[in-house]
Amino acid sequence: MSSTRTRPALVALGAAALLTASVAVPQASAAGRTSTALAWYDATAETIATAGAPTQISNSRTWAISWLAAARAARNVPPGVERGAYQEAALAGAVHRALVTLAPSRTEQLDATFKDTLDAIPDGPAEERGVAAGEHQADLVLKSREGDGLDPASVNAPYVVKPAAPGVWQPTPPGYAPATQYGNRLAEPFALSTQRQFRLAPPPALDSRRYAADLAEVRTYGAADSTVRSARQTETATFWLGSSLTLYTEPLRVALSRTSEGIAGQARLVALFHVALVDTQIATSDSKYAYERWRPVTAIRAGTIDPDPHWTPLHTTPAHPDYPSGHNTYSGAAETVLSALAGPRTAPFELTSPTAPGVTRTYTTWKQLSDENVDARVLSGIHTRSADEAGIILGTNVARYVLQNSGRLLAAR
Repeated sequence: MSSTRTRPALVALGAAALLTASVAVPQASAAGRTSTALAWYDATAETIATAGAPTQISNSRTWAISWLAAARAARNVPPGVERGAYQEAALAGAVHRALVTLAPSRTEQLDATFKDTLDAIPDGPAEERGVAAGEHQADLVLKSREGDGLDPASVNAPYVVKPAAPGVWQPTPPGYAPATQYGNRLAEPFALSTQRQFRLAPPPALDSRRYAADLAEVRTYGAADSTVRSARQTETATFWLGSSLTLYTEPLRVALSRTSEGIAGQARLVALFHVALVDTQIATSDSKYAYERWRPVTAIRAGTIDPDPHWTPLHTTPAHPDYPSGHNTYSGAAETVLSALAGPRTAPFELTSPTAPGVTRTYTTWKQLSDENVDARVLSGIHTRSADEAGIILGTNVARYVLQNSGRLLAAR
């Protein structure tokens, strides 16, 4: 299997604070501040897991709204109050207000977390003004995102399938489900000026050598009955099969827990990560539905290159076009934000996957996650390598833009 990967070089980031990322292992910050950020990180993750929407981008939106409000509230501390207490109260006020609004069924649990946070902060002006600032910023962000097209019904807006033709996406076996995520490309981004701002160049032409190589690779390594895919490769495909939002919740938490930043920096990390990921998913659907490239199973069964009407991928093909791979746009964006704000390397951390019970993998760089995602979608038989590599490029471009515009995004309203 080819190990060649096209890796975009990261250019200098526009914001001065983001120009250089240390490769040293970050030290833990003060226990009180770390525990406040982590407590609300875990509360957000639990809220999404138990009361989240059925669409990934809608849940990314919840993360982005909650933590963007927190980052704005914690960024500027008024004179005359204790900085740490104010920022902790501001983060708690923002995330609590946003989450109880977006997931009211979790109000009791969120209220309990909120009480625990405030009980640990000395009563007084810092606490009171911090909570007020957090709630105010949450209300403003919530208001600004009303009708943004990221609710589940809008995300899965109806899509009219084009007539069958070489290269054109068609519903895929075994369920031949209608296309999903078409509405993402119509939604309002957080940072991008337009949904098509980073639209990719077209996928390889059907008569190109690259296309032929892509198809041969996925046919050989991604078949359900492949005789050349190793046990480790099958495990890789299965490990990265699930939701990217779920799979990246722990790596982001690792970065959050290890950063040397104070609470404002911690809030910024989570906010920019999820803002970038919302906009990446919007940009992903824009390119997917601009090119409408058929999936490998359709190309192999019905194409002109040695058609095999019985070929079946290792894993069921998702119901949207091949190019680019959404898992890899997510990986590219996540890697870019984590590398910029937490450093490209970290002490070893373990990661599990709900789609690969009993498997634990260890990583020391965020790039390793991206590299495995590129291979995994080919090994699953559901994407071409061109779609995977293009996904890394698209996610990187969107995340880099979000980081360059972080000052505007984080400015308190």
